[in-house]
Amino acid sequence: MPRIRQFASDNQSGMCPEVAAAITSANPEHVPSYGEDQGTASAADLIRSTLGVEAEVFLVCTGTAANALALAACAQPFQSILCHESAHIETDECGSPEFFSGGSKLIQVPGADGLIDPQQLRAIATRRADLHYPRPRVVSLTQSTELGTVYPLDHLRAVAAVASELGLLVHMDGARFANAVASLGVAPREILLAGGVDVLCLGGSKNGGMIGEAVVFLDRQVALDFAWRCKQSGQLVSKMRFLSAQWEGLLQDGTWLRLAAHANAMAARLAAALRAAGIDPLHPVHGNAVFLGLDAAASARLRASGWSFYAFIGGGARFVCSWDSRADEVDELAVDILSALRS
Repeated sequence: MPRIRQFASDNQSGMCPEVAAAITSANPEHVPSYGEDQGTASAADLIRSTLGVEAEVFLVCTGTAANALALAACAQPFQSILCHESAHIETDECGSPEFFSGGSKLIQVPGADGLIDPQQLRAIATRRADLHYPRPRVVSLTQSTELGTVYPLDHLRAVAAVASELGLLVHMDGARFANAVASLGVAPREILLAGGVDVLCLGGSKNGGMIGEAVVFLDRQVALDFAWRCKQSGQLVSKMRFLSAQWEGLLQDGTWLRLAAHANAMAARLAAALRAAGIDPLHPVHGNAVFLGLDAAASARLRASGWSFYAFIGGGARFVCSWDSRADEVDELAVDILSALRS
C-alpha cells in the first residue's frame, strides 16, 4: 500500500512550514545576486549566533560539496584525512573529497558504533612518517554518526586531544548536527569546543530545509580563498537568497532543534516498541535513526507492506525518522517490522 511518509531517509521529507514561508518571503523583490544580498549576510550572522562562535560562513547546495570542499581547504594533495570506517565521506561520496582535494587520501579508523576510537586514531596517525606515505593532516568526525549514534562530549575531548597533540585539524560532518545537539541537550558551542572543531559542515536539508548546507570555519585561516573554491565547483548560487532564507526559517525561534528533537523522539519511540517485543537495535539509538538486523525474507515482507528502507553499513536495515514523522505511523511501522520478523 502507498505510504505518505517513509523511513528510508530524512532526505525524503519535504520542507518544514517555516522554511517554505521564508523562501516565499524572499521571492518578490529583486536583490543583488551571488550572495551579495542582505539576506545572505543576515543568515550568516544567524548561523554564527546560533552556534555561539565567531566564524566564516559559506552556503553550498549539498552535503557532499560541503564536506569535499571543506576538506580540500584543510588538506594538501599529499596529505591524508582520517575518518571512521563507516563515515559518509568514506562510504557514500564517490571519492569527492579525494577529487576536490587533488588526491588527499582517506584513511579509515575503527571504533564501536560509528565513533572513532581515540587510541586507534593516535596509532594509525603515527604508524608511518616517511616520505612515501601521505602525511596525516585532518581528522573528520561525523556528528551524528552514520550509525545513528552521537559522540558524547568526553569522547569528543579525547579525540580533540589526540588531534591537538599530533597537529591535526578537525572537520565535523554535521549533516545531522541538529539531532546531535538535541540528543546531548547542550549548546552547539559546547560540542564544537569539545571537539576542537576547525570547520563544521552544518546540515539543513535533513533538518526541514529544501536544499543547502553551511560550511562554517571556526579557523578563519583555513577559510582563505574558500569563496573561489565554491565558485570553481559550481557552488556559488546566483539566487543565493533562496538558500539563505532557509536558514532564517530553520534557526529563528529554535525551529531547527524542535524539529530535530521530534525526529529523535520518533526514533526512540520505534526503538522502544521493538525492544518491548524483544528486538534490540544493532546500535544505540541516540539520534533519529534505528538499525535492525533483518534477513532477506523479512526485508522482502516489510517492503511488500509498503515500507521503503535502506540495507545499510554492515548489513543492517536503517529506519530514519524525520521532522514530520508521526507517532501513529511509527507505531504502524513497528507492528509491520515485528510481523515481518515473525512470519
